[in-house]
Parts: sequence; C-alpha cells; structure tokens
Amino acid sequence: MSDVYSLNDPARRSEGFAAAKSALSRSGLVVVPTDTVYGVAADAFDPAGVRRLLRAKGRGRAKPAPVLIGSPDTLRALATNLTPEVRELAKSFWPGGLTLICRQQPSLHWDLGDNRATVAIRMPDHEDMLALLADNGPLAVSSANLTGQPPATTVADAQDQLGNAIDVYLDAGPTPGATASTIVDATGDTLTVVREGVVSLEQLREHVADIGLAGSD
Repeated sequence: MSDVYSLNDPARRSEGFAAAKSALSRSGLVVVPTDTVYGVAADAFDPAGVRRLLRAKGRGRAKPAPVLIGSPDTLRALATNLTPEVRELAKSFWPGGLTLICRQQPSLHWDLGDNRATVAIRMPDHEDMLALLADNGPLAVSSANLTGQPPATTVADAQDQLGNAIDVYLDAGPTPGATASTIVDATGDTLTVVREGVVSLEQLREHVADIGLAGSD
C-alpha cells in the first residue's frame, strides 16, 4: 500500500520527506512534484531502483531515465565536455524547464538505461523538489505516467496510472501545467533541440545563437 503525504501541511511534509528518504534508500520509488509535471523518482546511483522506475512506467532501457539535480555545480560532477554554450544555457535557464543531454563523466557507476555514456540533466524550479534533492542527492526522475499516456499534473493522476508500484506519493497540489521541459542535445558538434517544451527555441537563441531544431533542414 502506498503512502501519500501533503507537502502543504508542515507536519506531513516532514514525515513525507523522511518516508521518501527511507524509500529511496531501499530502491523504492517516490512520486514528486516539479515545476512542470509530477515525476517518479529513484536514487540515480541505485540500479535496482532505476530498473523499478522503468518497469513501473512500462518503459524499456532504450529510453534512459533523466537525472534531476539540486545545484548547478552538480552538472560538472556528472557531465563532461561542457562547452561555454552549454554552461551559458545552464546559467540562464536553471533552475527551470531545460534539460541538457551531456556526455557523462566516465567515472560514474550507475545504470540509467542504454544511455550510450550520455545523461539528461535538469535542475527544477520547485522549492520542495530542490529540498528533496538537497537531502538525497541526484535522482533519476521520469514523468509520473505510463509510457504513452498523458503526464500527471496531480497526485491523483499519478495514482490512477502507477498505483501501488509507488512507495511514497508527495502531494504539493496541481503542478503549473502539462508542458514538459525542453530538451537540448549537447553531445554533438552543435546544440540541437530534440523536444521543445516550456522553454522556446527563440528563448534559447537569445543566449546561444547557434542552436538547431531536430528534424529541420
């Protein structure tokens, strides 16, 4: 049976954070609020937890789990070959709705899926999520829905889809909307937007002019 904690109640918030920390330490899954949609989280460095996450969503290893971080400084610890353009995007849009696909540090021992030595990283703009990241370190987080289904903007939406596959639900009320983060691939010779979300291509180009859109000529 899953436990649900309201983060809008100070007492329940403390209990929820403790329950989340305990679950994550045991390869468990936690549904968390973010600045885009609700996510399902596992310890990024716990392969068993990440496998549970992918299984709960009905998602294969070909679509690795992204990683959320609580500080821009963590980017350098997880990723390598960070160009000035990548650092400018992180500085300009973090915390916020921008995910950067980077080359991962070769020394990292984790298994996020078949990521081909890359990692998708984002720093969310959400007080509760940042507190959770500060308490637990980087988390593998994917949208809290079954693959192919609409993203969850409430805990009830997430429960309807994921049910008891989740150990702890952290309820902060409705999220700002159903639009996911924008994803920029920074692993090639040029930066490429592979998914346009809450951050538009025009906004990105205000900071880095030479950035393309996947599939465009």
